[in-house]
Amino acid sequence: MPKGQPSVVPQDGLTTRQRRNRPLLMVHTGTGKGKSTAAFGMALRAWNQGWPVGVFQFVKSAKWKVGEERALKVLGASGEGGSVAWHKMGEGWSWVQRDLEDSEEAAREGWEQVKRDLAAETHRFYVLDEFAYPMHWGWVDVGEVVDVLRARPGTQHVVVTGRNAPQPLLEAADLVTEMGKVKHPMDAGQKGQRGIEW
Repeated sequence: MPKGQPSVVPQDGLTTRQRRNRPLLMVHTGTGKGKSTAAFGMALRAWNQGWPVGVFQFVKSAKWKVGEERALKVLGASGEGGSVAWHKMGEGWSWVQRDLEDSEEAAREGWEQVKRDLAAETHRFYVLDEFAYPMHWGWVDVGEVVDVLRARPGTQHVVVTGRNAPQPLLEAADLVTEMGKVKHPMDAGQKGQRGIEW
């Protein structure tokens, strides 16, 4: 894609503008750091365009205050860009199994809310953060997720994050990025730190 130009232009009958404005389904997966961070960066771009942004955090605890949440809420309340709605439906961090006992029901309820919002076209940009986990663990039906996301009305963009994104979701997505770990401070025994992990 030199200079942002596609290498192939499909013969689909769409104009350049229609093709450019087509709503996208995006997935950030893999074992590397940065999946959610990249999605929140996209949410900032959406906010700047004046789009209503909906963030749905699956699995991560409502007790944790992540920097992106505060920043996006402040921006959403500023009246300058789009609105920002932030929903947390998890009870524990995705890598701490002992904290997940109550998360399954919360994840299902969260998915039901996402479906309602998609049907109502509540937001223009959705971050379904760590949503790959509830699908991977069988808490939410992958086939239903793919069907709902494919059939969403209007011009709603959706980005799903999390390790182990299921193959049917990857196949349905317009953009898939796999974050790979080459090296990480935790490999040398360093714990997460402010300003980097949260």
